[in-house]
Amino acid sequence: MTEQVLISSADGVCELRLNRPEKRNAITFAMYAALAAGLAAAGADTQVRAVLICGEGPGFCAGNDLNDFLAGPKFSAAHPVLALLRALATFEKPLLAAVHGQTVGIGVTLLLHCDLIVAARNTLFSLPFVKLGLVPEAASSLLLPRLIGAQRAAELLFLGQPFDAATAHALGLVNRVVEDDRLAQEARALARSIAQQPGEALLATKRLLRGDPTEVLARIEAEARVFGALLESEEFRAGVRAFLARGRP
Repeated sequence: MTEQVLISSADGVCELRLNRPEKRNAITFAMYAALAAGLAAAGADTQVRAVLICGEGPGFCAGNDLNDFLAGPKFSAAHPVLALLRALATFEKPLLAAVHGQTVGIGVTLLLHCDLIVAARNTLFSLPFVKLGLVPEAASSLLLPRLIGAQRAAELLFLGQPFDAATAHALGLVNRVVEDDRLAQEARALARSIAQQPGEALLATKRLLRGDPTEVLARIEAEARVFGALLESEEFRAGVRAFLARGRP
C-alpha cells in the first residue's frame, strides 16, 4: 500500500490520512487504490467502528492529479477512481472527514459520502470541473443538489468559485467549523464518540440514513461515462494546460 496514504487504528477508529503534502494531496491512481483498499479493510475489521479521512500538510486535497489523468489508462468500469467511488457509496460504517486548507474537486465530492465532516476555519472549497472541461463525479450531480438545493448546486458547479468553511457550514455541507489548530483533536474526539456507541444500532442507523445505494451507484457510472468521454476532448486538455500554468498540482 502506498505511503501516500497512511493508515492507523486506535480506540475503534481507523484513520486514512492523505500523505502527499508536497502536491497538496492531489490524488494519484495509486492513492485511489490505497484508499479503496483501506476502506475495504476497515469494513472487514470488527475492531473498527468508524473511519476518519484526513490530510497531511497545508491542505486536505487539491483534487485529482491531473498528470495521472493525462498519462493514465482509458476511463472504464475497472478504473481505480471508480473503485474508490463505489467503496464510498457502499461503506457500511460511520465515515467522517476532517478537512482544512485547499479542498478541491474529489476532495469535496467525497465528502458527500461522509456522515460527519469537521472543517478547519481556513478551509477553502472549490468544484472546478466545468472550468476543466469536465463534469462532476462521485454522484455529486445527484447528492449535492439533494443536500443544498438545485440552484445552489448549479452555482457551485457551473462557476467553480471557491467558498469558505463558514459558507460550507451555512449550506449544510459540513457539521462543524473549528479553529485550525484544533481540527485533528476535534475530529478524532468526534470519531471516538461515535465509535463508542452501541455497534448494531450504529450500523443499522447508518443503513437507514443512507438507504439503498443503487441510485447513487448508477449515477456514479453515468457520470463516469461522460467524464471518460470528456477526458479525450481538446476542451479538457486546454483546461488542464491553463490550470497547470497557474502552478496547481
